[in-house]
Amino acid sequence: MRNLLVFIALSSFGLLSCNNGNGTGEAAGTDSSTAHAAPAAAQSKLDETGTKNLMAVVSDYYQVKDALVASNAAKADAAANKLIASAGSMQATLDSVNGPALKPYLDTIVTESKAMTAMMDESCEKKRVNFDKISDAMYAMLKAADLKNAGVYHQFCPMAFNERGAYWLSNSAEIKNPYFGDKMLECGEVTDSLK
Repeated sequence: MRNLLVFIALSSFGLLSCNNGNGTGEAAGTDSSTAHAAPAAAQSKLDETGTKNLMAVVSDYYQVKDALVASNAAKADAAANKLIASAGSMQATLDSVNGPALKPYLDTIVTESKAMTAMMDESCEKKRVNFDKISDAMYAMLKAADLKNAGVYHQFCPMAFNERGAYWLSNSAEIKNPYFGDKMLECGEVTDSLK
């Protein structure tokens, strides 16, 4: 019986020392910050430069979305101009393999962004119509580029445009509705993610 108690005590001590008190089961001396792999960088079927340019377009898109969430027409126009520039830069660097598949989406993004900036619309209601088209083109382009590890959330509001519904992209699963701003800020749901 005594040998059994000693065995149980030693076994328990061995298990505890492997746990190292951090709750992750890592061996003693292992730095928990390096034990887990770092989040992977965004990847796509484009080359490294193409993926970097794609993420610049996504980043500028988020600025347009955030301005519409805030119902700030001036910021929406400024962000749309940045989106036009980054989409144009991406178009200029597309290769012959991926260019034909992505160009129509980039054309839509540029055309609808220009239309957004051309209108006087302090309420942002008309700008949101263009943003809907930009959002659809963005999502289709990201799917065509096979974007992964980018933390992009495809979200949907069923109430937008007289209950026709509309999609947008976000870098957070938290809903911040660009179609209604603070009127219905949290109306919507995540339908897909490219993470």
